[in-house]
Amino acid sequence: MSQKSPMPQRSPSGINLRGAVDLSALKNRATAAASGAPSGGSPYAVDVNEQSFQEFVQLSQQVPVVVAMGSGRSQQSATVTALLEKVINEYGGQLALGRVDIDSSPQIAQAFGITAVPTVVALIKGQPVPMFEGELPEEQVKEFFTELLKVAASNGVTGNLGGAQAPAAAPEPPLPPLHQAARDAIDAGDLAAAQTSYEKALAEKPNDTDAKIGLAQVKLMRRTAEINVVQVEEFRTRAAGDPDDLDAALTVADLDVSGGHVEDALARLVKYIALHFGPERESARVRLLELYDVVGVSDPRVSASRQALARALF
Repeated sequence: MSQKSPMPQRSPSGINLRGAVDLSALKNRATAAASGAPSGGSPYAVDVNEQSFQEFVQLSQQVPVVVAMGSGRSQQSATVTALLEKVINEYGGQLALGRVDIDSSPQIAQAFGITAVPTVVALIKGQPVPMFEGELPEEQVKEFFTELLKVAASNGVTGNLGGAQAPAAAPEPPLPPLHQAARDAIDAGDLAAAQTSYEKALAEKPNDTDAKIGLAQVKLMRRTAEINVVQVEEFRTRAAGDPDDLDAALTVADLDVSGGHVEDALARLVKYIALHFGPERESARVRLLELYDVVGVSDPRVSASRQALARALF
């Protein structure tokens, strides 16, 4: 996981799913859990489909929501979902879980660019934070969720659905003025102003790690903000059909990081670097380093990618 609390990114392009999910069920089950009443699974989990997804996303204004995308044909999906329910229950209402069956809700999977199940993503204020694919040990899942709560707190999302209260995190120290200006601009949807604020912060203090990370994240958000579902498929087709298409490789890597497919994104750019030379290689290398900042320099996926990059370069 990242050493810093990253800014969440824009919601996946093309998601415009409307409908209603009975979120009161979450609150009712949470209340029952607090009173000691029995409940199956987690009181903070709900099934979500294409009709109910949009309202579930709105819940991410109050608490971070975790979206588990799986298939009834996958035993691993059932195993991961059961573990997520168990772990989320321990956070006492600070997180909500949405279970998505991609067989019956393919639009949700398409919107996130899901290529394998199970895949887990998170949303804060409607914006995705990369999580993980496949099955992980319980302790590693808890590390992801602990970091997710830090991200949420840094963005003002500190609600609770009810039930037992988890220990409160230490309050975040005030941000430097330019960092706060960048956060405010992101909240207002002005990504250009946010980028300018981070660039000013780096100009004043070139070794400002938080500003460097924030700048990389905002630039990624700007690059992916206007890409719709049709364009996503076009870029993926181009990247699959032409290994020399730099623009497609860079864009698909951006989309994969935004959708939580971190390993795929980093491996794609390392492979491009290994096969090309000159300005194209340098462009891919610079983008890869930016994505390292987005994911987090201490993330094991970044460490593994750095080793692969060294082999590709030398």
